[in-house]
Amino acid sequence: MKVGTSQIIKNIDKYCIDNIGIPGIVLMENAAIKVIKNIPLEKFNNFVVVCGKGNNGGDGFAVCRHLYSLGKKVDVFLIGEEKNMSKDCYVNYSILKNMGLRIHTINNIEDINNLRETLERSDITIDSIFGTGLNSKVKDIYSTVISVINENSSYILAVDIPSGLDSNNGKVLGNCIRANKTVTFQLYKRGFLNYEIHNLLGELIVEDIGIPEFIEDKFHQKEFILDEDMVRSKIGVRDKYSHKGDYGRVAVIAGSKGYTGAAYICTEGAVKSGAGLVTLCTREDILESLACKVSEAMLISIEDEKKFNEMIKKSNSIAIGPGMGNSEDTFKILVNVIQNSDCPLVIDADGLNVIKNDINILKEKKNNLILTPHLGEMARLIDKPIDYIKENRIEIAKDFAEKYGVVLLLKGYYTIITDGESLIVNSTGNSAMASGGMGDCLTGIIASLLAQGYSPLKAAALGAYIHGYCGDKLSKEMFCVNASHILRYLPYGMKKIQNL
Repeated sequence: MKVGTSQIIKNIDKYCIDNIGIPGIVLMENAAIKVIKNIPLEKFNNFVVVCGKGNNGGDGFAVCRHLYSLGKKVDVFLIGEEKNMSKDCYVNYSILKNMGLRIHTINNIEDINNLRETLERSDITIDSIFGTGLNSKVKDIYSTVISVINENSSYILAVDIPSGLDSNNGKVLGNCIRANKTVTFQLYKRGFLNYEIHNLLGELIVEDIGIPEFIEDKFHQKEFILDEDMVRSKIGVRDKYSHKGDYGRVAVIAGSKGYTGAAYICTEGAVKSGAGLVTLCTREDILESLACKVSEAMLISIEDEKKFNEMIKKSNSIAIGPGMGNSEDTFKILVNVIQNSDCPLVIDADGLNVIKNDINILKEKKNNLILTPHLGEMARLIDKPIDYIKENRIEIAKDFAEKYGVVLLLKGYYTIITDGESLIVNSTGNSAMASGGMGDCLTGIIASLLAQGYSPLKAAALGAYIHGYCGDKLSKEMFCVNASHILRYLPYGMKKIQNL
């Protein structure tokens, strides 16, 4: 699924109209039909449609016509007068007038009271006031109308976007519709990724309105949301003649006294997701206790410098950081690995925490790096507040990845994966997974996929999807899902994705 900004949508519409010859009124009609498709018409009969003067209002007028033709009771409201309507909006407005439908205008307090009374009698309110082009604060009568709709509607369906929401960043522009369902068109709006707006969108449906894919691709900026089809097509089928050497060697550098669990979980994540050979490199003083738990991976001591450096050289991927401790010693190990390894690295947890000592060490890499911070770790990496990162996740992630030449996986709801150019948003995972060890498990999975030959961006994206997919499946029957549950289910989950 492609993600787009308001400017991309504007460019696509303009190209369709000016270069291909698809009239704007046709796109508007297609949009209206898709809105109708998403209304349970067998259950509802009374509708209020509130329209603005732009193309979003034109969508609303077209929806009115279809509802009226289906025998539904429709009350239509226009905020203001017909003056300064967009061309295509005026076409659908005129059709309604020619059909004899009364269009109520909203200009004063008396009109507002009429709207309020009508809303109270209605089954569904359809919001077609503002579309994706809104970029200034909602005020005056528009803000009042939005408040009245929110306060007096039984159910609200927003056309393309809840009116008052900035489609680029998800910020509320003064006042905003609180929809029960949003039917958006063609592209997933970038602003919908904002953490704070789930209670404004309601159920979100993305509908195709007949724009050819090659036109989307012409303007689209390589921003995607992962879905099952995309992931399934990328997971390779194992050749029947293959052996463990074909699926790569993973070195997991993790653990310290008191943090053996992180090392174990990360190692098992690599094992359970299909790596051929996995070696846990850890501290001498916890080696024996971990040897009792890890049965399908090898173990070596970090203090055995000869063996450790040999392992760094012969590995196909390395995971480093979980449970190592935020210390100068951890930083020295990380620098050694970055400067001397010839394979891609996944850096997580304490590996990220110590980078702030000298972040430019990232530029000394000999191979690809994947960094997997959560919001707190990202805040420490760039010395910015967590709230700032929440509000600007995409821009921050892309800028950081481009500046340091890394793949960045910024964890959280709608995990973001980017190399600075392409951006992939993960669609799986849920709050039942909010527990210690989940990040360690993900790091092991990504390292395993790297060793199996997937590119860094693809390994990070697939790893995030698989990890969240397993959590989603388990949480259907479990109140909370822990890393150990993910590890047990992981091979089954990957097979299910492959066979979907």
